Amino acid sequence: MSETTEMSGSTSEIDQRCANAIRALAIDGVQKANSGHPGLPLGMADAAYVLWAKFLSHNPSDPHWPNRDRFILSAGHGSMLIYALLHLTGYDVSLDDLKQFRQVGSKTPGHPEYHDTPGVEMTTGPLGQGVATAVGMALAERWLATTFNRPGMPIVDHYTYVLCGDGDLMEGISQEAASLAGHLKLGKLIYLYDSNNISLVGPTSLAFSEDVAARFAASGWQVLHADGHNMSEVGSALAEAKADTERPSIIICTTHIGYGSPKQDSHGAHGEPLGAANVAKTKEFFNWPTEPDFFVPDEVYDQMRVAVEVGAARQREWEATLARYKESYPEQGALWDRMLSGDLPADWLTSLPTFPTDPKAKGTRVASGDVLNAIAATVPSLLGGSADLHTSDQTYLKNYGSITPTDFSGRNVHYGVREHLMGAAMNGMALHGGVIPYGGTFFVFSDYLRPAIRLAALMKLRVVYVFTHDSIGVGEDGPTHQPVEHLAALRVIPNLYVFRAGDANEAAMGWRLALERRDGPTALIFTRQNVPTLDREVLASAEGSLRGGYVLRSVENPQVILIGTGSELSMALEAADLLAAQGVAAQVVSLPCWELFEAQDQAYRDSVLPPSISARVAVEAGVSMGWDRYVGPQGAVVGMSSFGASGPAPQLYAKFGITAQQVAAAAMRVLEK
Repeated sequence: MSETTEMSGSTSEIDQRCANAIRALAIDGVQKANSGHPGLPLGMADAAYVLWAKFLSHNPSDPHWPNRDRFILSAGHGSMLIYALLHLTGYDVSLDDLKQFRQVGSKTPGHPEYHDTPGVEMTTGPLGQGVATAVGMALAERWLATTFNRPGMPIVDHYTYVLCGDGDLMEGISQEAASLAGHLKLGKLIYLYDSNNISLVGPTSLAFSEDVAARFAASGWQVLHADGHNMSEVGSALAEAKADTERPSIIICTTHIGYGSPKQDSHGAHGEPLGAANVAKTKEFFNWPTEPDFFVPDEVYDQMRVAVEVGAARQREWEATLARYKESYPEQGALWDRMLSGDLPADWLTSLPTFPTDPKAKGTRVASGDVLNAIAATVPSLLGGSADLHTSDQTYLKNYGSITPTDFSGRNVHYGVREHLMGAAMNGMALHGGVIPYGGTFFVFSDYLRPAIRLAALMKLRVVYVFTHDSIGVGEDGPTHQPVEHLAALRVIPNLYVFRAGDANEAAMGWRLALERRDGPTALIFTRQNVPTLDREVLASAEGSLRGGYVLRSVENPQVILIGTGSELSMALEAADLLAAQGVAAQVVSLPCWELFEAQDQAYRDSVLPPSISARVAVEAGVSMGWDRYVGPQGAVVGMSSFGASGPAPQLYAKFGITAQQVAAAAMRVLEK
């Protein structure tokens, strides 16, 4: 479905005019905004034009066509390049939009933003994220193709292209991406690498002298070379890249940053406007009219907006194939529609387990694994794995096999010890569509994928993180593996739900929340150590956790409120019993997800945490930062103020004063205030 019109012979005059139009629009946009990065668009306009005009299968009239090729500008600082391409090829990006580059509320923000601009596939700017996210897109494409395609009816058949720069390849995540993509033989993944030997502060030789070609070849990639200003060479390289379906490809495009400008080959071309005089000189170099600004000849529009007609025809052809597919395979066709929509099966909740009361019970990580395997059959879009830890974080789908370089029919992704790549790849899978991605690792290693988590929250992606071994309860592995500060660190990320389950049934509700949520990612936080499964005949239903917080045990005329999460929830209940023996009425609140609780109306929040009761104690085996919003100035927090230590978990809880006795004592002190 991704037909190619290959470049051959010398570049035509109209092709060069189109590339120069991209350049002119880019430098005009940067100049008008008095802010931006003109160097990349000037240097990569020729290669980008070849890709978009001759190879990219897309429909500007429908940016969400499922079988479109994906294009990611990983070097997102060069955003005027993609904005010019979108405008010229007929997307809903006008000249007026280009004139509003970097202005508040415009379709053309400083870096490409998912949701803001039709045709932008992901938010980029943090270097390295685009090249890694693309791995997830290519992985999703291949898995869906394996799942759905039938002979003569390839309803999933497209490529993922990335334009990246030196900065992208300096970031460590780029090697994680190259390594896994090469291992999995993602042959429909193609990088165009803008190799111009210049970084923001000077020549790349200041810090970057590796043999990029050798690095990617060693990772199992096809490595190609082209003069980035020679359209024929770029076109031939793209055709060769597409022909190799066994290896991902990188095309090393040798270019000049700021090509054609007085600042060519200077780091000064990277991230600042050229200046009015230099804009004029640059346009003169390309035989382009210096006036008016944002000038586009009619023949350029005629040439580039063929993409609208061609793209619509390709989509119609695909839709006809899809119609035949649904006639021949109605059950698979219905599954395709549902998975692509992101909808969950109507009866999926029937597979969600309920756990019986058990005072000994299990770690919530184990309960999570039970839930995941129970719902896998009814939620076939679930696709995930872990960073080489599935036996510990319980993320393996037991009956569904593993994805391997030669067999993509499984549903378990082995990311290896590559947490950052895992986070970015999950973003790519969610962006691609048809897949609900999850990935697991120890909670302490959430730091390694934090930039990808932040982008998932910013792009409002349905991504599920399974973070286990959540506290000093990790025990003997010691402080390097005990995530005392990580709850606070994740809770400050806007639009990320952080859910710390207090028992097995709350773990099940966490999974329900994560899968039903469609406007952002969810981090599920689980214990290594066993915690009791609470008696829900006596206590409130775990469904209360779907509101972020709820009264777990209510008492008449409460004097103090004890608030707990995770493994400390049962500790709060034990402390309440100790207080009751002293004649103190303590109400216990479970608060597994602050963000969701804050989304409830004020009346509900007040019913859980009545303003009239100022005596409050929170207990959590992490740093206390943020808890003041719930305990107030009269309250107290029993938690960590240092790193942990190595030793058996019960001894560590005693050492750091996180016990039911200490919670009860804190409550008595609060009541005395």
